[in-house]
Amino acid sequence: MSQTTGPDQRDAVLDIEGMTCASCVARVEKRLSTVAGVTASVNLATESARVTYPADLDPQRLVEAVREAGYDGRVRSPRRAAGGPEHDDDRHGDDHHGHNAGGGHDHDVEDRPGAVTLRTRLLVSAALAVPVVALGMVPAWQFPAWQWVSLVLTTPIVVWGGWPFHRATFANARHGAMTMDTLITLGTAAAYLWSVWALLFGSAGRIGMMHEVTLFGVPHDATSLIYFEVAAAVTVFLLLGRFVEQRSKRRAGAALRALMELGAKDVELEDGRRVPVDALRPGDVFVVRPGEKIATDGRVRSGGASVDQSMITGESVPVEVAAGDDVTGGTISVDGRLVVAATSVGEDTRLAHMARLVEEAQAGKSRVQRLADRISAVFVPIVIGLAVLTLLVWIVTGQPVSLGFTAAVAVLIIACPCALGLATPIAILVGTGRGAQLGILITGPEALEGAEKIDTVVLDKTGTVTEGRMTVASVVTVEDADAATVAHLVGSLESASEHPVARALGALAEVPAPVDGFAGLAGRGVTGTVDGRAVFAGRASFAAELLGNALTDEVEAAVADAEDSGATAVVAGWDGRVRAVIAVSDTVRSDSAATVARLREHGLQVVLLTGDNPGAARAVASATGIDTVIAGVLPEQKVAEVRRLQAEGRRVAMVGDGVNDAAALATADLGIAMGGGTDAALHASDISLAGSGLAPVVTAIRLSRRTMRVIRGNLFWAFAYNVAALPLAALGLLNPMIAGAAMAFSSVFVVLNSLRLRTAG
Repeated sequence: MSQTTGPDQRDAVLDIEGMTCASCVARVEKRLSTVAGVTASVNLATESARVTYPADLDPQRLVEAVREAGYDGRVRSPRRAAGGPEHDDDRHGDDHHGHNAGGGHDHDVEDRPGAVTLRTRLLVSAALAVPVVALGMVPAWQFPAWQWVSLVLTTPIVVWGGWPFHRATFANARHGAMTMDTLITLGTAAAYLWSVWALLFGSAGRIGMMHEVTLFGVPHDATSLIYFEVAAAVTVFLLLGRFVEQRSKRRAGAALRALMELGAKDVELEDGRRVPVDALRPGDVFVVRPGEKIATDGRVRSGGASVDQSMITGESVPVEVAAGDDVTGGTISVDGRLVVAATSVGEDTRLAHMARLVEEAQAGKSRVQRLADRISAVFVPIVIGLAVLTLLVWIVTGQPVSLGFTAAVAVLIIACPCALGLATPIAILVGTGRGAQLGILITGPEALEGAEKIDTVVLDKTGTVTEGRMTVASVVTVEDADAATVAHLVGSLESASEHPVARALGALAEVPAPVDGFAGLAGRGVTGTVDGRAVFAGRASFAAELLGNALTDEVEAAVADAEDSGATAVVAGWDGRVRAVIAVSDTVRSDSAATVARLREHGLQVVLLTGDNPGAARAVASATGIDTVIAGVLPEQKVAEVRRLQAEGRRVAMVGDGVNDAAALATADLGIAMGGGTDAALHASDISLAGSGLAPVVTAIRLSRRTMRVIRGNLFWAFAYNVAALPLAALGLLNPMIAGAAMAFSSVFVVLNSLRLRTAG
C-alpha cells in the first residue's frame, strides 16, 4: 500500500516476515533508515512497518532494504491497507524462507498443507526426548547399546526439532548478528557433535558402557562422556518457551482484523443494484434499510432513522438522524430507511482511522524488550569467547585436547539459556492459567509489564461501569393514572418494537397484550391499539404533536427531571391524554461502587471517560464515587485523553468494552476489556475479563503485579546461575554431565517458582 502524504513524500506499509523480538525490530528500522529520506516505524505485533519515503523512490527499494536486514518483506496491497495484516496461506508455517528465529509464523492452526507447526515440533521432540533424558540421567536404566539408541532418538530432536533456532542462527550470522538462538545452536550442537565423536572415535561407543559420574572435574577418560540428554532437553525446553511466546504474540494483530470486520460487505445502490463496498466511490448514493449496517461514511440525503452509534460514541441510546446529518460506516440503522451519499471510502473512513490508531498504539507497545533479548547482544559473544578461550588455555598449558574440549563444552552447556528463556513464558503460562480460572485472560509480557506501575485507572461508562442495556429507572404517573395500567398498556405497545428503549419499556408488561394498528415514526415514537385503547409513547415533542396541544407543567417538569439525571424521558398515554413520564437509563453495575473504592484503596486514581452526554456521565459518577469525569468524547479524543494523562507522568490502565474503546485500550499502558465486550476491544486489550461485573479489574491488576514479581525473580536466579557456574566450567571444575544436570535444575527451579502463582488471586 502506498499513498501520497505530501508533494515530496509518500507513505507505504510493508509486511515483514521473520521478526521475533525487539532486536529484529531495531535491525529492520535501522536498515530502512539508511535509505535516503526514509523514516520507518516497525510493529512487531502486526509484523509490519509504516514507512515515509521520497516520492521519487521506488517502493521496491524498501523491500530490498528489509531483505538486506535478513528478513522478507513486501509492499502491502491497498485492499489490506486499512485492515491490518492479512496472513495469507503462503505466509504460514515455519518452513518458509527468511529469518524466522524460532517460528515467527508457526501457528497453532496451520492453513498451508504440508507446513510444520511449532506445536508439532514441540510434541514430537518431547516424546523422543523423554527416553533420552531418562537413559542419560539414571544409570540403573541403561542397557547394552543404550547410547546408540540415544543417538537415534536425539538426532531428529536436534536437527529437525531445533531447526527454527538453527535457521535463525544462520540468518543472523550472514548479517554479523548474535542472539540467544546463536547460543542455543552452539550449545546443542556442541553437546550433540561431541557425543557423536565420542561414540565413533572415543570409548563411549562400546557395548555395556555406563556413564562415569563425578560431581566435580572430568573423568580420566573424557571420551567416554556423551551429552545426548543435554541436547535433547535444551531443545525441548526452549521449544516450549517459544511456543508459549508465540501464542501470546499471535493475538496482537487481531484487533485490526476485528475492527475491519465490523464494516458492511456489500451495499445497495440507489438504482437497486447490490455491489461490494470496495466498489463505492465518494459521491455514490446508497440505501440503508432497517437493521442494516451503514456501508461507509456519508451524509443522509433523505429518510430518517435511529442509528446505533455505540461503536463510535459508546452511547447505549441510538441517535436520530435525518436529511443533512452525517453518518459513520459500520454503525447500524435500527428502525428506518436512509438514502446516503458516500463522503469517505476505504482507508479514509472513521473505522479505518480507528484501525490505524490501534496499530500505531500497538507499534509503540511492541518495543518493550524482554531482559533475555537485551542481554543477548553482550552475553552471547562473551560466552562464545569464554568457551574458545577455555579450550586455548587448556591446550597452551599442556593439558589433553579432549579435556580442554570437554571444559569448553561445559561452558557452552552451562551457559545455554534454557532457564533464562523459560523465565518469562513459564511464569506467563502459569499466571495466565490462574487468571483463566478467575475469568481473567492475560495476553503476554507487555500486559504484565504494563500492570506493574499502574497509578491511574480510566473507566469507560457504558457496558463497563454500567450494565450496557436500557432499563426503566422510574415511572411518574399523571392525572391519577394507575401504575399497573401504565405498565400493561405501554409495555404491550412497546413490545412490538425492537428499539433498545422500546425493549426496556416492553419489559414492564408481564404478559403483553396483542397490539393492533401498530405504527412507528423512526426516532420519535409509536402508536397502536391495546385492549381497545389508542396508546402512544415517545418523545415529548412527539406527544405534543400527536395531541395537538402543549404538555402540562407537571409533565414538562417530569421530563426535565428525567433528562437532568441522564435518562431518556418517554411520554406515554392513551385516549388522547398523557398518563405517565417514564425514565429509561443504563443501570450502574451492582459492584461498580465497591470496585471503585477498592481501586482507591490500592492507591489508584479513578477517571470516568465516556462518549455519553455529560448529564448521564455525572449521574453514574455520583452513584459510584468517581470524582474525575470526562464526557462527550469520540474515539480519537479518548486516545488523546489517555495520552494526556501519560504525558503528565501517569501509568494508565484503560477499562472498556466497545469498538470505540479499542484504540484507547491499545494506547494505554494496560488495556482491560470487559466480559461481553466487542471483538475489537478484546483483541486490542492486554487483559480480557471473561465474567460480568467490574470487580475482576482489581483482581486482574493484583494478579498481573504478582506474576511480574515472579518473572523478575526467575530472571534474576536464571542469570545468576549462569554467571556463577561459568567460571567453574571454564576451570574444568564442573563435569559437563553435571553442568547439564545443573542446567536442567535451573529450569526446574524456574518452573517451581512459577507454580506458586497457582494460588494467586
